[in-house]
Amino acid sequence: MRFLAAVGALAIVFGIGSALFFFGGYYSVAGTAEDPAAVNWALTKVRTASVNRHATDSPPASFGDSNMVQAGARAYASNGCANCHGAPGVMWLKYSEGLHPDPPNLKEVAGDLSPAQLFWVIKNGINMTGMPSFQLAGAKDDEIWSIAAFVKKLPTVSEADYKSWTASVEPKR
Repeated sequence: MRFLAAVGALAIVFGIGSALFFFGGYYSVAGTAEDPAAVNWALTKVRTASVNRHATDSPPASFGDSNMVQAGARAYASNGCANCHGAPGVMWLKYSEGLHPDPPNLKEVAGDLSPAQLFWVIKNGINMTGMPSFQLAGAKDDEIWSIAAFVKKLPTVSEADYKSWTASVEPKR
């Protein structure tokens, strides 16, 4: 019984200490401040688990065909995705270096994500990052699927192909 009382007392002390730390303003929310390892670990685990749980949509039958990938490249360019994630022959814009956490290099992570996961992230965005919800920005599911198809192919897309696919693209306002 004493053991349980000690565990309960420690939990209460920890809870009060955590509340004072976070709500007392001691935790810095500055974009220039590195997150403590425990916070970074927890946010990564929660984000991964959430995407895995919610990414349940099946891609359309045309997922990955050349027309869809090219449409996705145009949507990727017009929606400003290259600003933060880059593209073949396109450098990230300077302001993306100030985002915290850093936007992922999609060439490196595309292979690790399923089409459903890419679709879900693009559609819904990710809280506490700079990743917006493209659904709330007005993108329809077919456009979001095309962006996901392009991102899946991104590691193998040449600079020449990307430039030819996106030559006439105007940024959305």
